[in-house]
Amino acid sequence: MSSMENPSHPFAYRLRRALNWIPLGLAYAFFYMGRYNLTVAKSALGDALMSKAEFGTIFAVGAWAYALSFVATGPLTDRLGGRRAMLVGTAGTIAVNTLMGLALYGITQWHWPLSIFWTFTGLYALNMHFQSYGAAAIVTVKAPWFHVRERGTFSTIFGAMITLGIYFAFDWGFAIVSATRAKAPKDLGFWGGAFKSILGTGGAAVDQNWWLFFTPAILMSACWIAMYAYMRDTPSQAGFADFDTGEESVSGDGQRLPIRQVFLKIVTHPVLMVVCGIEFCSGILRNGIMHWYPLFAAEVGFKKTFVITQNWGLMLLIAGLGGSFLTGWASDKFFQSRRGPMASMLYALMIASVGVMAFTLSGNVWFAGAATFLISLSVIGVHSILSGTSTADFGGAKNAGAAVGIVDGMVYLGTGIQSVAIGSLAPVGEAAKNPNNWFWWPVFLAPFAVVGFGLCLKIWNAAPKMKAARATPAPAPEPLAEPVAA
Repeated sequence: MSSMENPSHPFAYRLRRALNWIPLGLAYAFFYMGRYNLTVAKSALGDALMSKAEFGTIFAVGAWAYALSFVATGPLTDRLGGRRAMLVGTAGTIAVNTLMGLALYGITQWHWPLSIFWTFTGLYALNMHFQSYGAAAIVTVKAPWFHVRERGTFSTIFGAMITLGIYFAFDWGFAIVSATRAKAPKDLGFWGGAFKSILGTGGAAVDQNWWLFFTPAILMSACWIAMYAYMRDTPSQAGFADFDTGEESVSGDGQRLPIRQVFLKIVTHPVLMVVCGIEFCSGILRNGIMHWYPLFAAEVGFKKTFVITQNWGLMLLIAGLGGSFLTGWASDKFFQSRRGPMASMLYALMIASVGVMAFTLSGNVWFAGAATFLISLSVIGVHSILSGTSTADFGGAKNAGAAVGIVDGMVYLGTGIQSVAIGSLAPVGEAAKNPNNWFWWPVFLAPFAVVGFGLCLKIWNAAPKMKAARATPAPAPEPLAEPVAA
């Protein structure tokens, strides 16, 4: 097989690779549930307990903690291996979500004299530190199992994990809100009824908001056990032959570099640096829509009557699956595994959609709603193909953790900036009910869509310098090593 050919894997290998990803993918999805539950909690707590500006600040501090943590957790993941790093990150995320739920319970039930703002600022920053292990671990585990020519397919998997987690965070999250009200709504819906039955909540003296944090902690605990049992870093650890994935490496010879050297290589890499700039813009656009559109809809008054905001998590799931599948499939199928062309097309769509959104916020809700859907589709597609795929294509398997750390860190640097900026720009009180007063929100997003598009064009022809690959992976000689042994 030449390095430009699509690999052909035996069925047993593909089955074992899928088994590797089921617990890992679900764990990463529940990371998102344990990350964006803060947004749902903001809606549940209301402005009296957490203002828009306070929410923006808490999320910004968490986003910046996430970005800065990659300086340590990215290279550490390369040394620990993706499996150990994911187990550490998941355990930490479980612990901190439990603490956030406990803090909310203590403030509500035991009247602890704690400030919600300061308590959640510290705990959420710690939560995001542990979550930073997730993206680095996923790409590190991915790299030895997928050839460059099939990593577009992986970006679809990566996008699916992200969007499934967003679905859990918003639709399951708001279902938990409905199921835990002191005065239960008349129509809980399917998931609201399910959570009410499982958790035994509702009808209490107070709103039981702490379940927004306890629930993802419980779900991640089940995933931790499954990952410990089934996940492996490389094919050889699961009883199959390792193979040359045809990737480029910042180290030249494909070996792991010292921390200082690998960061120097990455920040001077002509493609990875452009990818960092694109992903900075992606962080602003993704969270500038994902967080603020349902809050805008709630303030203006159509959140519970408009199909897109009624099912915000499901809409993001559909958008993310569509964007990541289209981007990954098309980059491998039509652009020889180059990631720039599809990223450019999706950023062009974002420019048009932000423009439509800016001038239709006060008009028919379908126009702005469709625009937010298309922005979400586009930005998740770009993020999955760049953070989830290009980092390993150009950084190499041995340095994938550091590469994705820098790139994903830029996403959350942008996320933090938009969180503070839009939190300050968003109207408050009675003014927030007038959609015209939200005009500066999409205007703030527009320049970043334009800059991102220009940067995507710069890497239109970028592709990894593939080496001559050896052979496709084949099952180890009989008997195979137990592929699922702990």
